[in-house]
Amino acid sequence: MKLQKANPKQDFIQLEHKILNFWKKNKIFVKLQNKNKGNKKWSFLDGPITANNPMGVHHAWGRTLKDMYQRYKAMQGYDQRYQNGFDCQGLWVEVEVEKELNLKTKKDIENLIPNDSFASISMFVDKCKERVNKYSKIQTEQSIRLGQWMNWDDSYFTNSEENNYAIWAFLKKCYDNKWLYKGYDTVPWCPRCGTAISQHEILSEEYKEIVHTSVYVKFPIISKEHQNENLLVWTTTPWTLPANIAIVIDPKKEYVLVEENNQKYWVLEKIVNKIFTSPKILHKVIGLKLIGLKYKSFFQDLPAVKKVFEKNNYQYRTIASDDLILPVSDSEGTGLIHCATGAGAEDRALGIKEKLPAISPLNESGEYFEDYNHYSGKSSKKVSEIVIKDLADNGFLFKKQDYKHQYPTCWRCKEELVFRLVDEWYISMDELRKPMIEITKKINWLPEYGLNREIDWLNNMHDWLISKKRYWGLSLPIFECPKCGNFEVIGSKQELRKRAIEGWDKFQHHSPHRPWIDLIKIKCSKCGSKISRIKDVGNPWLDAGIVPYSTMEYFKNKSDWGKWFPADFICESLPGQFKNWFYSLIAMSTALENKEPFESVRDEKGQEMHKSKGNAIWFDEAAEKIGSDTMRWMYVNSHPYRNLKFGYNNAEKAKREFILILWNIYCFYSTYKNFYNKNNNIKPKKFEELLDKWILIKTNKLIKNVENDFNKFDHYSASQKIKNFVINDLSTWYLRINRKREDSQFYLVLQEVLLNLLKILSPIMPFISEEIFQNIKNKDNKKSIHLEAWPKIQKEKSEDKTIIENIEIVRSFLKAIYSAREKAKIKVRQPLQIAKISKKIDNEYLEILKNQSNIIEITIDENLKENSIWKLGQNDSEKAIINTKISYSLLEEGAVRDIIRYIQSLRKKFKLQPGENVEIEVFANDKIKKILNKYQKEIFEKTFCTKYIFLKSIEEESYIDILDNKLFIKIKKNNV
Repeated sequence: MKLQKANPKQDFIQLEHKILNFWKKNKIFVKLQNKNKGNKKWSFLDGPITANNPMGVHHAWGRTLKDMYQRYKAMQGYDQRYQNGFDCQGLWVEVEVEKELNLKTKKDIENLIPNDSFASISMFVDKCKERVNKYSKIQTEQSIRLGQWMNWDDSYFTNSEENNYAIWAFLKKCYDNKWLYKGYDTVPWCPRCGTAISQHEILSEEYKEIVHTSVYVKFPIISKEHQNENLLVWTTTPWTLPANIAIVIDPKKEYVLVEENNQKYWVLEKIVNKIFTSPKILHKVIGLKLIGLKYKSFFQDLPAVKKVFEKNNYQYRTIASDDLILPVSDSEGTGLIHCATGAGAEDRALGIKEKLPAISPLNESGEYFEDYNHYSGKSSKKVSEIVIKDLADNGFLFKKQDYKHQYPTCWRCKEELVFRLVDEWYISMDELRKPMIEITKKINWLPEYGLNREIDWLNNMHDWLISKKRYWGLSLPIFECPKCGNFEVIGSKQELRKRAIEGWDKFQHHSPHRPWIDLIKIKCSKCGSKISRIKDVGNPWLDAGIVPYSTMEYFKNKSDWGKWFPADFICESLPGQFKNWFYSLIAMSTALENKEPFESVRDEKGQEMHKSKGNAIWFDEAAEKIGSDTMRWMYVNSHPYRNLKFGYNNAEKAKREFILILWNIYCFYSTYKNFYNKNNNIKPKKFEELLDKWILIKTNKLIKNVENDFNKFDHYSASQKIKNFVINDLSTWYLRINRKREDSQFYLVLQEVLLNLLKILSPIMPFISEEIFQNIKNKDNKKSIHLEAWPKIQKEKSEDKTIIENIEIVRSFLKAIYSAREKAKIKVRQPLQIAKISKKIDNEYLEILKNQSNIIEITIDENLKENSIWKLGQNDSEKAIINTKISYSLLEEGAVRDIIRYIQSLRKKFKLQPGENVEIEVFANDKIKKILNKYQKEIFEKTFCTKYIFLKSIEEESYIDILDNKLFIKIKKNNV
């Protein structure tokens, strides 16, 4: 089969579209699935991509790795599910729909249709569904463009009935085991989104460096023994001061009474000089002596505060710190902590321990409730400004200063979080924690530190907050009785229908989402009252955590489910998924089966790009500018534990440093194979046969090493080995030495090497590998490279190790000779008469060294010494010296090589093919003419020249310098 000559200037974008059409037209993916159907199974579980926007290149990273490992396992013959997932519910979708509809608050959502909350919520939820449908289709097309193979018509959607009802079953089990409860606690809250943000959702990257105005506030002590003395407190959140309940003091530390400007303040001794400019120490006591003191607050007369205090018969007082809950710092603040049990998580925990009441001043929008006088109706930020002014105006402010610190923000809208005391629903982790840790230890974590990170998270996590006061999400199947306080959980659609006493007829044709699910009423099993579902929706990580069960029919066909569970592999982003998807998978699988949900987990990427960060590069733009294979190679060739600096310059660099080298090897093969394959009678030299053996051994070694790396999910190491082989072994060494060969054996060997190389590259770069394969394959090859099996590792022969080691010695000596040439300023094309090397090598290897070093004779001398004639070079332990004396005949040979190289560059410039003969027009002096005539046979053979035409004059300015003489050359095709 005659090869088509490859285009050195190939348009790789056009190539990829051609290959996509080839795959589609020939149903290659379908054929692959049919080929492996019924074989041993390999179960991959896809972490769902949020169907909320077009893909960016950061999404393509993870999808590349997923596709790569699935392709690799397919080549090994494994049967797979190929199920893609779309994450569809939650705030990420809601926020984007709010932007589309120009909605600012939850009130706006519920008033989309004026004065009709039900219709408004229905309209909003429908808009969320529409957005999910729109972007799931866009992301599907983008993933196909990336080269990802999935059963796209069988993608799972986390908003599906199947997925939602599966979570109901999980929550029912939690309820039956008494793990589900309603908690009244202080939680992080997004005032813009109007919902709680769970501990799992606050990742390290959600902490932003923000400057707040911090204040030092006086709290006068109420005591005869402490007349005119103040407790000095520091806070970075002045808006929480009206909610102050107590001041926390460490009973074990030393505190001092400081006088400055005729005012007295109690502070921690170690921090005095950080607070005051001219302090006078009056008295020192252990903190225990200050516990139980009563004090006054500027805010004690606010109606809401008075109401709480009167109801609980409470008075402001100092309490002891707890190092495990709310420790006192020695480095910042004053050593006295402002404790607002209704506006801080640690404050609340200590308040429960000390049986303190709580003041919760903020509503869902982060605004102060009524009964807080002029603070009412104002946002926490605005209240902070007013509080600072009030304190200053009334003599309670010691000082204020800007304070830069890390502060939590909403993971979706980036609004600064506040803390509110609210009713939320939790899954208790007390009974689940230990089995989850044991299950986590059974999983193969890549990188290995992932295990410690996950266990650390499990050891320190709070109970799982699963409720959201929002609209588009899992409708928590919790029905609560306001009359008797009982709550119960519905575990399935069938149970809901059976228990419903009202609303089923209106709901039954809708998905289990708000507002239609809210129409259902059931009878309280304890008091018989008609009760409704709570309005809350579920944490979206419930949606993704259930997918090993919902997508594999756990609740319908458990025996078939068991064939695919646990998943062999998942691949998602660290560190965020420690708290989210990995956690929810492990938690839900522990509850349902007490078994690990996956066996291996691979980190897919480091620093992410995000639309919200403004650093996203959209996938469509990148795919049509640099190509999918270039992106895929960048992802695989980037260290997984470091950030990938993605950009078009880096993409061009990746293309230039690997892809174009590979393509040039292919261009060489496709250009010369047809021409020289006819010369079947030419036998390779002995050292050339040795090089053929060497490259085949190296190829076999590459297959073995890459397979080993892929089996360990170490794609980075695999890519480094592939790159090293292509650049250093195949291109720079084997091809450079052999590019002048004319025997057919060379092209058969090169074809075998390329076919095996393409196979191991095909999971990484499916487009280019397919294109080259289609042109160089044999008759017995498959229709597509992606239908080929993974290359078989050949049994190593006894001579293999010796050949590899000796070639490495040759290469090392060659570098030493090159070093000596560089020192002597003698180019490699200039033949030299003799060199000496420091140890003996066999004759066939010596021939390679002579050939590549362009030295006629090489001898052995263990005692190499440099002088004015002999120049020394060294590479590692290998040494060589070259004789720098060059005879005129050697100078002529060097000149001839320069002439041949120049003519070949002209042939390349005019895109001439091997076998296309040319005539050479020459303008030179007699000395150069003599060299041309003397070496005519060699020059003609190597440049496909048939005739010299010596000119008497020439107009061209371009020339080549030969032995300090100018040689002007033009070429023209014969008969032109």
